[in-house]
Amino acid sequence: MKDLNFLKKVCEAHVPSGKENIIYPIIKDNFSEYADNIKISKLNNIYVHKKGIGANTVMIMAHADEVFLMVDKILNGGFIEFKTLGIDPKSLVSQKVLIHGRQDICGIVALKSKIVDDKLIEENLYIDTGLNSDELKSLVRIGDYITLDRKMTELLNSNISCKSIDNRASIASIYVCAEELKNVTPDLNVYFVCSCQEEVGHRGAGMASYDIKPDIGIAVDVTFDGGVMGDSDRENTLNGGPVICIGPNIHPKLRDRMINTAKKYNIPYQIEVESGNTGTDAWDIQISEGGIPTLLISIPIKYMHTSVEIVNMNDIRNTGRLLARFIQDLSSSELEGLFCF
Repeated sequence: MKDLNFLKKVCEAHVPSGKENIIYPIIKDNFSEYADNIKISKLNNIYVHKKGIGANTVMIMAHADEVFLMVDKILNGGFIEFKTLGIDPKSLVSQKVLIHGRQDICGIVALKSKIVDDKLIEENLYIDTGLNSDELKSLVRIGDYITLDRKMTELLNSNISCKSIDNRASIASIYVCAEELKNVTPDLNVYFVCSCQEEVGHRGAGMASYDIKPDIGIAVDVTFDGGVMGDSDRENTLNGGPVICIGPNIHPKLRDRMINTAKKYNIPYQIEVESGNTGTDAWDIQISEGGIPTLLISIPIKYMHTSVEIVNMNDIRNTGRLLARFIQDLSSSELEGLFCF
């Protein structure tokens, strides 16, 4: 239950892109028993360092930011017009949000329809805070962040629903990995990275890669479930295990090593093919520092970029276990052979 409590803390935190410092105290408090040092960079990457025996380094990265809204206009009557980042507007109707102004203010997303001659000609979304215009303008400014406001719900069969499962599920998986490695001194130095600004272009991934200069980079993110109500073009299923990516963004020998690790320890896994840009931090890690051999491990979720994303706890735990066993079995002496095509 320790990992479930941690998932609840990080999911319910409000951490839009550029404000990742908000989650730093939670990461520091919970990772401190597994780390030799923890620090935050100038632009909010969080680095959790576990020292190894040798000089080589593996970096495991999960982005900390979540999709968000921003205040665009403050209207008469105390309503707010907003812009979205990564959220389908139709999923926002009647949702509760939190406006991060001079103080946090609760709001409700309201739908206003305009009908002429019995025909719907316009639908607009606004945020209603219950405040009048003067009160609202004293507390909220144009450009203030707005985040979805949803508490975690435990569903049946180890399924969990909350906002920002993307990508706090992955942070929870590296927390599991850190716990699995608590009494292990690996051959490689390990950096667990909570990267900044992934949702606006994977910016933190490049920064961290140049800061840490790892020999191996592993991005951990979420992917689309392919079941009922999911992406029918994919075969990923909840509770099917971590999804190992195959494609030009991924180093083939490291990928095979990860698959063999899953088989060795009887950890369930799935395969996903990405023929181009994976849309994750892996894309930027790979081309940093003259090229970093990179892997992408994903956790399947439902209803991505909504307030009711769903993940299975077994997938989080098995992802953490797979990462830990991969690191535990890896020695510096093997790297040269692994990196040769």
